[in-house]
Amino acid sequence: MKHLISLLLLLIAGTVCAHADNITVNGTNRNYVVYAPKNLGENRPLLISCHGSNQDANYQKGMLVIESVADTAKFVTVFPNGINKQWDISGDRDINFVLALIDKMVEQYKIDRNRVYLSGFSMGGMFTYHAMNRIADKIAAFAPISGYSMGGTTANASVRPIPIIHTHGTSDDVVGFSGVQGALNAWINHNHCPTQAKVETRYRGAAHITRRTWGPGDNGVEVVLMEMAGKGHWISNDNGVKTGDEIWKFCKRYSLELKDPVVRITAPKSGLTYITLGGQSEISSFTMKATASDPDGQVVKVAFYDGNTLLTEMTQAPYSYVINNLTKGKHELRAVATDDEGRTGSTSVIMNIEEPTGSYIFSKVFENVEGGVPEGWATYDGAERRAGYASGFSSGPRVFHFTGSQHDFEWGLYTRNTTGKTKEGYARFGDKSTTTTLTLYPGNYKVYHRVCNWNCADFSPVTIAIETAAGQEIYSETFTPTANIGNTASNDFSGTTTRNFSFDVTEKGRYAITFYTADGSWTDLVVGQASIRRNGDLTAISGVTETQEATDIVYDLQGRKLGHASLAKGLYMKNGKKYFQHNR
Repeated sequence: MKHLISLLLLLIAGTVCAHADNITVNGTNRNYVVYAPKNLGENRPLLISCHGSNQDANYQKGMLVIESVADTAKFVTVFPNGINKQWDISGDRDINFVLALIDKMVEQYKIDRNRVYLSGFSMGGMFTYHAMNRIADKIAAFAPISGYSMGGTTANASVRPIPIIHTHGTSDDVVGFSGVQGALNAWINHNHCPTQAKVETRYRGAAHITRRTWGPGDNGVEVVLMEMAGKGHWISNDNGVKTGDEIWKFCKRYSLELKDPVVRITAPKSGLTYITLGGQSEISSFTMKATASDPDGQVVKVAFYDGNTLLTEMTQAPYSYVINNLTKGKHELRAVATDDEGRTGSTSVIMNIEEPTGSYIFSKVFENVEGGVPEGWATYDGAERRAGYASGFSSGPRVFHFTGSQHDFEWGLYTRNTTGKTKEGYARFGDKSTTTTLTLYPGNYKVYHRVCNWNCADFSPVTIAIETAAGQEIYSETFTPTANIGNTASNDFSGTTTRNFSFDVTEKGRYAITFYTADGSWTDLVVGQASIRRNGDLTAISGVTETQEATDIVYDLQGRKLGHASLAKGLYMKNGKKYFQHNR
């Protein structure tokens, strides 16, 4: 009674707009705290925010500090209490609680059912992911904080495309940051979002925040990761960036009531990267294709853009356009649909065309891909093939983040050989299964690399090979690493040797660079750093003035005896035979 009188006095005084209330769900009394701004009006949005394990509604309200945002934007926030301070993250008990809360808020505050949003911290974030598969038809957007499905995230194929903003600290020691990307990937793929994120560092001037956006996908939805460097297991509200504010700015853009036209690019795939060394990229013509629809009318036109440059406009399906001669650089290929009410919807894919003139570091993509296989790389361990970009792996080939007080490199791609058979353990850059194409013009090249073993205390040899797209080896070299990490990413390790070798390319084409484990069961390797550089044109052997068959055993200019499939400086292959090159 005393608590009730105090609450009524505060309400009369006008100093608070929050109160506790109860509701019966499936015969069980449930309680919650609701915050409703003054002069709310009708058809306003609703945000439901769930607390973490062993916390409660008032604690969640105090951490989110969203009252000032709600006062300005005029939306209701509900902080429900879980039973015994826990959430049902596998069944329907709390799903039914949320549905009952929505019904009561609609009745009490005349909430707009099309603009209901769900968020939660820690176990509340896990519940938020659970709800994505259960009540996506009731929730317009989801905002998990420091929580995801610990047993692995799946996206129900029947669920509509859903927008997600996930906030997480990189130093979270309760729900590790390493699992975030795997959870998001399930929905990035489900929503048909581009696999390559748009990255904004120093977000809103905050040095510790990186904002990654995948999208737009189907229905124009986006998946966003707010990455808080150095932050632990709490809700971040500093450096002028408040989590509640960011959640609202994201969620308010979405409604279950679709009005804008929906457009999707079906070709090309997003994230395609063409890397060419020694000459200009020659990207063959390709067809850009899209589908478009309008939920409350009809599409009157679809326009294709390269960045802001209009390529074509079409007034009827099929929507397709042949693109020729893209120049080097980053291209955002966009499709914009316009409906009969003048509303627009858009989507885009990213294509990169690179022509490096110095060293190209093809291990750079390892950074911030812990637990994944990065773009351009493919792995095989005798049992499973993985092609980047893929993530969410807790075993098998994947990128490790090394955190020991002494480590030769910070990020490394690990693979193994589970069968012991020849070439059944590898990590390959430029594999045909990836979105990256490595084209080399004729010339002399040098590869630099730092490779060690993962769990081979006696050291297990590694072979690096340069191969054509057809799998023909043109050069290989076997070496024994000088460092072993010891099976734990937090171990100290040192002594990794930086190696390099040169090889010649005589025909322009697509190539791959492969690191093979030894032919032994559970042999392994970790690629820490790898780069390639073009040194110059091929040089003919001095004194040879005409092409002649090399019938004797021949050596390259470095004195190395040529193997059957090797192409070396001053030589080229023709009809299976080695020939000297003309002086020119």
